[in-house]
Amino acid sequence: GDRISLLRRAASPLTPIRMSGEEEEFYVRYYVGHKGKFGHEFLEFEFRPDGLLRYANNSRYKKAMMIRKEVTVGQEVLDELKRIIQLSEITKENDKSWPEPDAVGRQELEIVINNQHISFVTAKIGSLVDVEESKDPDGLKMFYFLIQDLRCLVFSLIGMHFKIKPI
Repeated sequence: GDRISLLRRAASPLTPIRMSGEEEEFYVRYYVGHKGKFGHEFLEFEFRPDGLLRYANNSRYKKAMMIRKEVTVGQEVLDELKRIIQLSEITKENDKSWPEPDAVGRQELEIVINNQHISFVTAKIGSLVDVEESKDPDGLKMFYFLIQDLRCLVFSLIGMHFKIKPI
């Protein structure tokens, strides 16, 4: 139905980030992970300019296997993603005062939007207490809430698209 009209099954291999013509470059990639008792465990997703959403979740806990999903989203979803990023004002921030990645793990966020290419790297954030105790609580809070929003969007899109039984 209309609910899934924004989603189309990915049918083509990856395309380069640069788009031809008048179209604006747009790209988002998020990674969070660590190396520990169960090996390299991570969650990663990216939105490509052609609408391809790639998702990977690797956890060896209880011998789980890596989950990889790809789906192509429509322009409406990309527009909403851009709106979320712009409203967060994350492009005005920098990560120089954020906690460095450590044994607990690392997070990376890369965004190409409005002719800007920004990249953030920081430690895994356990809770808002970690944010408040950092050297840059305001900037890290923007990052924290943006990541929450992006993860919710990705989990909703993946869950909706790969649901076996229709609602």
